Amino acid sequence: MSAVLDATGIVFETEIPVLVVGAGAAGLTAALAAKEAGVDVAVLERDPVPRGSTALSAGLIPAAPTRFQREHGIDDAAEVFAADISKKAENEPDPAFVRAVAEGSGPLIEWLADSYGLPFSVVHDFSYPGHSARRMHGLPSRSGAELVDRLRQAVESRDIPILTDATVAALFATPDGSVTGVRIARPDGSVEDVGCTALILASNGYGGNPDLVRRYIPEMADALYFGHPGNRGDAVLWGEALGAELSAMSGYQGHGSVAHPHGILVSWAVVMEGGFQVNLDGRRFNDETQGYSEQAAVVLKERDKTAFDIFDARIAAVARQFEDFRNAEAMGAVVTAGSVAELATALKVPESALAATFSEIEAARAGTGTDRFDRDWSASSPLVPPYCAVKVTGALFHTQGGLAVDAEGRVKRRDGSFLPNLFAVGGAAAGVSGSTAAGYLSGNGLLTATVLGRAAGLRAGRMVD
Repeated sequence: MSAVLDATGIVFETEIPVLVVGAGAAGLTAALAAKEAGVDVAVLERDPVPRGSTALSAGLIPAAPTRFQREHGIDDAAEVFAADISKKAENEPDPAFVRAVAEGSGPLIEWLADSYGLPFSVVHDFSYPGHSARRMHGLPSRSGAELVDRLRQAVESRDIPILTDATVAALFATPDGSVTGVRIARPDGSVEDVGCTALILASNGYGGNPDLVRRYIPEMADALYFGHPGNRGDAVLWGEALGAELSAMSGYQGHGSVAHPHGILVSWAVVMEGGFQVNLDGRRFNDETQGYSEQAAVVLKERDKTAFDIFDARIAAVARQFEDFRNAEAMGAVVTAGSVAELATALKVPESALAATFSEIEAARAGTGTDRFDRDWSASSPLVPPYCAVKVTGALFHTQGGLAVDAEGRVKRRDGSFLPNLFAVGGAAAGVSGSTAAGYLSGNGLLTATVLGRAAGLRAGRMVD
């Protein structure tokens, strides 16, 4: 698996100008763009039905500016968005690359809405950490499953074939690094070799490969992996074999709010709207508003790798717009209580410690006390009964490092030149989050997946045409 084979003398019975490996948001977006460029394209997907990591996400894409923002009076600009991305990543990613991604975001959302009927709306009732404007765009269910399903429908409506149960086991390449085709392995053990003029790797990252995680992200080696098990790092291994540059391999998106043991993502809205986290001792342990990605490792350092999200019925109503949260409620993950004492009993944490935590927060919120972690409570409302809580743990969602690419998804060699016809997008490529979890700005994953997916599809199409 993950081999690069010598293409010398190989004759393919089937040739498709543009092949896309992976039918998540990145791959499907790339396929749509390549088709618009006027070339034949096919998508190869290892699963029976396209789902991937996209389906496990909230399906939110940050973008600016868009008409969906203007409908809610949200004033935003691509340069402001780019500045937010760079600030979160402490200016580590290349500014020109960040700027190109930000500038492509607004047109990406409106292209998918206008050309393919995706009914986007902006999340206008709460802010995500690190974003200076409300710019997260999602579909009605606020779920990644709906996003990938609608993209799949768009691809099928354009007569783009999606070959499922088709695992790419190897690439064929010439000595100069040109990819001439792929070897597809089927569940019944049969193989098929298909030629191409351009190849787009959209097979996500390496979060499902424990050895690579241990090598590049040791702090998450024993964490719950909340991504797709098929994310085995194939793109990274193929790229390495072809002489590609790897970038920001220690970067990743974690999440400090996965309901445990239910395994359901709980929206960070429960924190950003005025909630907080406590450990098994009923005490807070950091400023939760820094970001949900870096919070994963923080939660994992607590006893039993466990924390509780604490919020109230008002915040629950905001979070209920997300299908994942509704699922968490249906599964019994959300505990409710009429008082702090009842809540402490339900969570089996010391009542005195939990009461002291509530009191300290309310004093900081009212301006009569200070927050020991310097969290700013001034813009949030006090929590009122009934209180709500969810037992959570930290998880690795997806890796953010990968093959180094330009703003059109072209894969770079170690010497700075480009491989002739290889593209990487989504988790297969290094994104805009830098080399740490703290550099991940909410939505960075789907941002680069879709914006670079579109750009790579167009460039690959022009290459063939």
